[in-house]
Amino acid sequence: MISSIYLCKEKRTLQTKAGKNYYSMQLHDKTGYVDGKVWDLSSGIEYFESMDYIQVDAQVTSFQGALQLNVRRVRKAAEGEYDPADYMPCSKRNTDEMYDELVTMIHTVKEPHLLKLLQMVFTEDTDFIKAFKMHSAAKTMHHNFAGGLLEHSLSVARLCEFYAKSYPVINRDLIITAALCHDIGKMSEISSFPENDYTDEGQLIGHIVTGTIMLDEKMKQIEGFPTKLANELKHCILSHHGELEYGSPKKPALVEAVALSFADNTDAKLEGFIEMLEDGSDKGEGWLGYSRMFETNVRATSK
Repeated sequence: MISSIYLCKEKRTLQTKAGKNYYSMQLHDKTGYVDGKVWDLSSGIEYFESMDYIQVDAQVTSFQGALQLNVRRVRKAAEGEYDPADYMPCSKRNTDEMYDELVTMIHTVKEPHLLKLLQMVFTEDTDFIKAFKMHSAAKTMHHNFAGGLLEHSLSVARLCEFYAKSYPVINRDLIITAALCHDIGKMSEISSFPENDYTDEGQLIGHIVTGTIMLDEKMKQIEGFPTKLANELKHCILSHHGELEYGSPKKPALVEAVALSFADNTDAKLEGFIEMLEDGSDKGEGWLGYSRMFETNVRATSK
């Protein structure tokens, strides 16, 4: 038996084949999440809802190879019994150090209009900066932790820096600007922690279009911003998922857009694989199971 406080991220009332109601829950702490079930609703189960912090007494079981909590007692946790920060998965990297690296990269951009745009987004808007540093890059797929959006944006920009050095045809200032800004729409697409879920704007519009609109509004505030350059930057943002079926309104038509889509996909896929390895670390070198991201069974490399 274990006794611990969790954030109940999701709670559903379902029925067994025999028609008996039960609760199915997704329980979170800083280490991740676990599925929980309340099979007997008659005793020891106090009222609670999704997004409540709850004290749980449960038996640890296994279902289809994954841990599950068979919950016997539940009550809402009182204020002072928990620290919300303990229920927020965080980047392993220091967010202030990552932000300093991002600002340093901004200062290497020479084109004055792109430099001003980056400063408006990442150094002049203090409220945006504070939120950006703690935002996730996804609900579930990759970088789904506080600081994840900053970490992902910086990683993509580093890859684009490498591409620009390796292929001189690439406009470095354009691709670095696009890389740092490519996912800013996720600030509106996904709510902040502890919810970290899709907003109405995210569901109806999505981060690619929202981010493009955000940049367009700021570029219009910069005197003399070249129309051709603005369109090229917006195209990079609109096409950064690479394919129409992956949500991009446009397919890449510029070399910078092609490189950005590769960098974004590379970082997302590798981080997704790393997270699978960490989640399956208890399995050693065995197979980790089927991955929806890679559409195949995956395993850790032999040591």
